[in-house]
Amino acid sequence: MSYFTVLWKTLFFYLLITVIYRIMGKREVGELSIMDLIVSIFIAELAAISIDNYKQNIFLSVVPILALVIVQLVVSRISLKSSKVRSILDGDPSMIIERGKVNFKEMLKQRYNLDDLLVQLRNRGIKSLEEVDYAILETSGKLSVFRKAEDKNRVYPLPVIIDGKVQKDVLFQIGKDMPWLMEALSRENYQLEDVFYGFYQKKKLFLIRKEAIK
Repeated sequence: MSYFTVLWKTLFFYLLITVIYRIMGKREVGELSIMDLIVSIFIAELAAISIDNYKQNIFLSVVPILALVIVQLVVSRISLKSSKVRSILDGDPSMIIERGKVNFKEMLKQRYNLDDLLVQLRNRGIKSLEEVDYAILETSGKLSVFRKAEDKNRVYPLPVIIDGKVQKDVLFQIGKDMPWLMEALSRENYQLEDVFYGFYQKKKLFLIRKEAIK
């Protein structure tokens, strides 16, 4: 009887967790946020405890799992609308290499050493630091790299505004200031808080209004 209980509990949690992750949204494992990872670990532990203890009422695991999912969905919804909450929960991307120069201060702050940097560069087929124009450590721990050879004129998009928040370091990189940005927004009849995403490419500012993504 115990083997049958373990079997059906295993199948039940397999189906339940599959449905839960479909509800929580699609993300690659390497791109899970800290909150996603914590919830995943808790769900796995609760399911394992229930399967291992076949005499335990299955709802003693199902209820906390569903509670975790509800909390995660609520937090995700809040973070989607609030850049401050998103920054607190997930952190912010870090500029590791800027215009070919390694930012050792930022590396120290993120406890990211030179070996980590070189390993991730080699994984992308980059043999030397001299090949890199920009390298950004994303909140997932993945390193995004822009090569000098790929774009000598730096025509790739640089995020100037994210969810109504000005990226001042990027603004400095493109040689612009706040008065220039506010004038550009005024010409397009935009308020800063209206902008979901604004990026600079080929010496032009492109804007996406928040209403456009609803």
